[in-house]
Amino acid sequence: MILGMKKRPIEIGDLYKLVYLGDPQMSPDHQLISFTKKVVTKKHKYETQICTYSLKSKEIKQWTQGDKGNGMGRWSPDGKKLAFISGRDGGKAQIYLLAVDGGEASQLTHFPEGSLGGFKWSPDGTKMAVVFRETEKAFTEEAKKKRESEGGATPPLEIDTEWYREDGDGYFGNQRFRLYLVDAVSGEHSLLHKGSALGDYTFSWHPNGKELVVGFGEGKHPLRAPANDQFHRIKLDGTATKISDQPKGGKWGPQVSPDGKWLAYIGNVDETDGWGTRNSRIFLTSIDGGAPTCLTTDDIDFASGTLGDTKEPGAEFNLFWMPDGKSLISAFAKHGEEQIAQVGIDGKVKVLTKGDHVLIPGNLANDGSSIPVIYHSFEGPGELAMVHLKSGAINHLTDLNHDWKQSVEIAIPEAIWVDSTDGAKVQAWVVKPLGFKAGKKHAAILEIHGGPHAQYGKTFFHEFQVLAAQGYVVVFSNPRGSKGYGEEFCRAIFRSWGEKDWQDVQAVRDWMKAQTFIDKARLGVMGGSYGGYMTNWVIGHCHDFAGAITDRCVSNFVSMSGSSDYPLNPNGYFGGIAYGDLEDIKELWRQSPIAYFKGVKTPTLVIHSVGDLRCNIEQSEQVFYALKMQNVPSRFVRYPVETSHGLSRSGPPDLRMHRLNEIVTWWSKWLKG
Repeated sequence: MILGMKKRPIEIGDLYKLVYLGDPQMSPDHQLISFTKKVVTKKHKYETQICTYSLKSKEIKQWTQGDKGNGMGRWSPDGKKLAFISGRDGGKAQIYLLAVDGGEASQLTHFPEGSLGGFKWSPDGTKMAVVFRETEKAFTEEAKKKRESEGGATPPLEIDTEWYREDGDGYFGNQRFRLYLVDAVSGEHSLLHKGSALGDYTFSWHPNGKELVVGFGEGKHPLRAPANDQFHRIKLDGTATKISDQPKGGKWGPQVSPDGKWLAYIGNVDETDGWGTRNSRIFLTSIDGGAPTCLTTDDIDFASGTLGDTKEPGAEFNLFWMPDGKSLISAFAKHGEEQIAQVGIDGKVKVLTKGDHVLIPGNLANDGSSIPVIYHSFEGPGELAMVHLKSGAINHLTDLNHDWKQSVEIAIPEAIWVDSTDGAKVQAWVVKPLGFKAGKKHAAILEIHGGPHAQYGKTFFHEFQVLAAQGYVVVFSNPRGSKGYGEEFCRAIFRSWGEKDWQDVQAVRDWMKAQTFIDKARLGVMGGSYGGYMTNWVIGHCHDFAGAITDRCVSNFVSMSGSSDYPLNPNGYFGGIAYGDLEDIKELWRQSPIAYFKGVKTPTLVIHSVGDLRCNIEQSEQVFYALKMQNVPSRFVRYPVETSHGLSRSGPPDLRMHRLNEIVTWWSKWLKG
């Protein structure tokens, strides 16, 4: 920025000017940190490249080229190679190798058309364990071209299981991810394990390099039963031995101790808690079997995430052994922050970092001295940083968004706490508009997050900044059901959506109405996913808002029970049975916003993606129908089948811009008119 240049308001088109960083990985010699850098091209495409930051020279080097996607850079144990996944081979994702001393990337694997779910080097660097799912033969590009040349029709997808689709992954039918072993020199692959009914593998190499510890859901039909993830020791010849005496429930991110004797993992022993209302804790068990010990008895969740529209996806379960085998390092979320903690095998938890930030860790340095992170804050998009574990100090390494940040006015959110019912306190933040004047009353928008078991927090939210630049006060909060405030706070809405959470939303609404700088006649409410659910609930239960926007919403749990990629278990998280009699349906209908839509008056914009497999578009179709039949001013924007539930965060850039334009236009009509 030129000295003296006036800063401008943030615009919708700034999506094309931001640099998004993710997946930091320290090299074995502690000299380089690899990371992904994503930008938007003029052709409305994301271009992701793998770069490195030199801790010695402070230089950034881009290692990959092209627009076919490059990601998941992982260092070989000797540090001489960097493996990564790319779709440059005619769109077929494969693993490639880059030599640190220079040269072009070479293709290692030659899997058939399909999806790569991840990989890990063996300790000696001679092999890789790879998760891969082959595409149904009838739906490969080769089969498609043959049909087109012969004038044939698209074949049907033949399905024999309730698990045949996933949002963002599409329809895969009966195909499953399987665990393969890959020779790190020849690239030849061999099947190691195919026993998981869902293909939900999570694994860790044993330090001896002769076996892996692999976790997956037990049984032929895991989606019909309570959660029961189990760990198995699998030798390189495929021989599997189950680790005995492990409780039921979800288990993720296994890590074998440096001496090979212990297994640590993040888990939830409540087998009925498929949606994560319980805190995920760190457990320790002998690799030879035996009842595990829970190391984290404090009220901290080690698997919660912070929402944002400029964050790259981070590892959901971060767990690393310190070299001496006496403690582990992990990240946790609390009060809108994400910090790094050290958990001793004696159960002592020490929080290592503090500050107004969200830290997304990569891997742990070999000597246990530090961990690279993507540092997120209210001040701008995430940048590469280093956390020094002994002192807790954070060393900021990159500032790739510097010029952009210097050119725009960023509105920093202010934290508040709002009293709700039952003594609950709700954390919220207020973003005041550019040109804010204390004596003036401003229109205000209440944003409600998705999940619901996640949190809003200290990340840069482009959408909020755009609205503040348009002159609105933006309020966002973490009502009951959110993570980061203890298990009781999160579990308060178990089998009772629309009760305690609604009470907290009302408390925040009432706070807004009481502020002298907010015009209570010009309030808007909006949200996506669960936020769309709660927006629907709000307009069905009050008329305090001049307008609403419901995005990728939930409206009817009876129909959603079978239309979501994760079907609702009978008498599960929500209670009730969708296909039963009226008594069975009662609980699902009681928690459905559409049940309260008679008399809705709030003008509402409905946004949804046809390709959304999490919250099927029929949920919004029901909302739009009910609005139109009651002559409520409404508009329905349907994004194409190529988009998914995550349109607002990772969808096509031009469609993300279109969505924001629709939002700004709607608020201009109903809050400024």
